[in-house]
Amino acid sequence: MSKPIVAIVGRPNVGKSTLFNVLAGDNISIVKDTPGVTRDRIYADASWLDYNFTLIDTGGIEPDSKDVILSQMRDQAQIAIDTADVIIFITDVRQGLVDADSKVADMLRRSGKPVLLVVNKVDSFEKFMPDVYEFYNLGIGDPIPVSASGKLGIGDMLEEIIKHFPEDNEEEEESDIPHIAIVGKPNVGKSSIVNKLLGQNRVIVSNVAGTTRDAIDTKILWNDREYIFIDTAGLRRKNKIKEELERYSIIRTVTAVERADVVVVVIDAVEGVTEQDAKIAGIAHERGKGVIIAVNKWDAIEKDDKTIYKFTNKVREVLSYMPYAEILFISAQTGQRLPKLFDTIDMVLENQTMRIQTGVLNEILTEAIALQQPPSDKGKRLKIFYMTQVSVKPPTFVIFVNDKELMHFSYTRYLENKVREAFGFRGTSLKFIIRERNGEK
Repeated sequence: MSKPIVAIVGRPNVGKSTLFNVLAGDNISIVKDTPGVTRDRIYADASWLDYNFTLIDTGGIEPDSKDVILSQMRDQAQIAIDTADVIIFITDVRQGLVDADSKVADMLRRSGKPVLLVVNKVDSFEKFMPDVYEFYNLGIGDPIPVSASGKLGIGDMLEEIIKHFPEDNEEEEESDIPHIAIVGKPNVGKSSIVNKLLGQNRVIVSNVAGTTRDAIDTKILWNDREYIFIDTAGLRRKNKIKEELERYSIIRTVTAVERADVVVVVIDAVEGVTEQDAKIAGIAHERGKGVIIAVNKWDAIEKDDKTIYKFTNKVREVLSYMPYAEILFISAQTGQRLPKLFDTIDMVLENQTMRIQTGVLNEILTEAIALQQPPSDKGKRLKIFYMTQVSVKPPTFVIFVNDKELMHFSYTRYLENKVREAFGFRGTSLKFIIRERNGEK
């Protein structure tokens, strides 16, 4: 089951970023008193009690004029409506109810999505509650008073949010069908790949960047096995602001990656691998998904005997944090190597769910320690007792040691390489958790 998505919508300077940071538990958005300065992280993982969810700051409003603010708020609301399970509509008790709030509230109400009306900057309930009641006029339920900067009322708000999370059993019937997300920048050929695999024009395709309207799930049968392909959208409507286009495609990517087992990151061979590709691939990496890099439009490249070698090296260099990712050179136009995509997906799925017996793992561990002694600090040496695999998707290992402070990142990486040498695990990240064995130092 993927994590629920919670999106924050609101006018400039009502405290979206402050609330985002409080919920994410980290200061990861730029916060200033000037409207329209959110430039940093768009999404974050958050948790409350036993619930984990992904938080999205739809952001991106520039206060040029009232008309522009309203149209950008509508875009923002549309992103939230398209992608979120729950929408937080944040308003400002000090500014009071304004026309833009009413128009966006109307749009959110008609969407049928759960909307929480949050009134921010209520630093004193006693003083501001009469002003909070004014927001009942929006007609989207009871206003929830909070102070994001003072961290007041946040628990009550979170209680309301989790009431709207989907039940865990909703997707169970399809959980055994692998979900494959096709992600990448607008216009790299994501929809064309799905169409070619499907053999019919199921997804709208044109040469205008960002013409796919929504994330579309397509069931494809290949060699008697079913797959669900999630094709991520570019933009709902053309937008001149490049940053907004980037923001939209990243939000789309986050929501698709959450639901996927394997993520196919599509790169444009003509344009080459870019920083934006690295950002998009990083989302899959952070979430421990299986990853395939599909270099599309390979038919449009003039080649010699070193072309693939050079391009592979460039991809590995830009995506250096994920050396495990599989790379395929394809063409959606001609269908070149597309059948190989299914073989690679099957291999990555197998590696994502591979389990290694504890005894076999510890043979590898003993051998690795013999070849390279664990680090020591101030005369104290790290002792590694044993390693065991605790889960899959991604394969996750716990290593028990005498003192986890001594377990340097580079030694963990060394052990990971040894595990990969023995078992492959191509196409999937591995997760290592370091634990101290009770009382032993």
